[in-house]
Amino acid sequence: MNKLEELRQRKATIQMGGGEKRIASQHEKGKLTARERVNLLFDEGTFVEMDAFIKHRCVNFGMEKVDAPGEGVVTGYGQVDGRLVYVYAQDFTVVGGSLGEMHAKKICKVQDMALKMGAPVVALNDSGGARIQEGVDALSGYGHIFYRNTISSGVIPQISAIMGPCAGGAVYSPALTDFIFMVDKTSQMFITGPQVIKTVTGEEVSAEALGGAMTHNKTSGVAHFISQNDEACIAEIRQLLSFLPSNNMETPPVFDVEDDINKIIPELDEIVPENPNKPYDMKKVIELLADNGDFFEVQPYYAQNMITGFVRINGGSVGIIANQPKVLAGCLDINASDKAGRFIRTCDCFNIPVLNLVDVPGFLPGTSQEYGGIIRHGAKMLYAYSEATVPKITLIVRKAYGGAYIGMCNKELGADVVLAWPSAEIAVMGPEGAANIIFKNEIGKSEDPQGTRTEKIEEYKSEFATPYKAAERGFVDDVIEPSVTRPRLVDALNMLQSKRETRPPKKHGNLPV
Repeated sequence: MNKLEELRQRKATIQMGGGEKRIASQHEKGKLTARERVNLLFDEGTFVEMDAFIKHRCVNFGMEKVDAPGEGVVTGYGQVDGRLVYVYAQDFTVVGGSLGEMHAKKICKVQDMALKMGAPVVALNDSGGARIQEGVDALSGYGHIFYRNTISSGVIPQISAIMGPCAGGAVYSPALTDFIFMVDKTSQMFITGPQVIKTVTGEEVSAEALGGAMTHNKTSGVAHFISQNDEACIAEIRQLLSFLPSNNMETPPVFDVEDDINKIIPELDEIVPENPNKPYDMKKVIELLADNGDFFEVQPYYAQNMITGFVRINGGSVGIIANQPKVLAGCLDINASDKAGRFIRTCDCFNIPVLNLVDVPGFLPGTSQEYGGIIRHGAKMLYAYSEATVPKITLIVRKAYGGAYIGMCNKELGADVVLAWPSAEIAVMGPEGAANIIFKNEIGKSEDPQGTRTEKIEEYKSEFATPYKAAERGFVDDVIEPSVTRPRLVDALNMLQSKRETRPPKKHGNLPV
């Protein structure tokens, strides 16, 4: 065998990972192999593999006899829609994708290069966890990865996909990244597995119920997206990347606009019900305003009273934060505040303008919210908006009451443009509650208390529960017809393109997390 043939044979062996039987087993579970996932992620023919010949150095517990092609992880770079992206994909067919010293070094090299080049990193996680045979060397590897996740945070986009098991300390690398995808029925995340929980607490729970994709998308809020299968997950990662810049020094890519940027949308004139207590779907408003009606929602199953996601307006990326009147009347609560606060800060890191669609009656009342720290959690939204220096546009659609009016980014929190529809109600509280307090004595002394109360409520509505008082004070820049909202947003975003704003330097700028 000459040297060229030897090279080809070695590469062929590495390409096969754990061998045909283990690849078949992976497919039987409904999962793709690491290399199949990588090939789907990148534009055809652009993937360049790194460190394919790396081998482990462990000689404990018989590991000196174990050959682990590629050291259980595929690393490299390529192009996604013509832009540079780095990847590491754990290979479950090779020693269960377990992480050891050299496995971690491969990952760290990719992280370091991505940071130097200013390019996103995509992590495809499918691992049995730390390689026990390597002991503390494996734990050291995790520490090196976590450190790089943190150093890169807010500098380059970091996207994690859980495409199999991810347990113990391994879960903290995804948790430190910007977005987490999970695949339904084939991925799990948990600190301690069902067996340990049963031993320690006596509680019985399945792996799926404990850490499955829907658990983390709907209940815990750890994950941002749930995908039907590996193929769909990779396609959605590519879609997410299209909304993000390569790094924090760049702006997101701008796409050609097929939709009419000056489109008048009569449907918006009728979308808010005349009854202020009747719900409607804010997602419909978002879709009508977005280019081609496309809305890429983030965390659609978690804290559904708050909507977050990406649209394009005039071809450019815009982050949406919106109250959802269909769920809890659009109230702000602990989970909604956390969800919005994190999303605002992600947009700010990556130079994505923020559009706030407001229909909020207040913060959700109750002991569970107060005991759970709604004050602390709600403050995260105030902090995130105040800290953000990207263009901020607020559109008050209907209710904007009390502290929640401020919490959804009013002028004082740095909104550059505040628009309101005629249906907007901007006040300290709702008309009914306000009338009971302001006109308490008059109602109490009246011969017809109910009639007087109704009269005073209408008086308060006409005086305060309108957008015009706020507009008179300059807190609202303009009251507009709903149908012209899209061209007004295009104008505002164009005007704000050159925005430059700084904050006083801090040793640590990111306090609430």
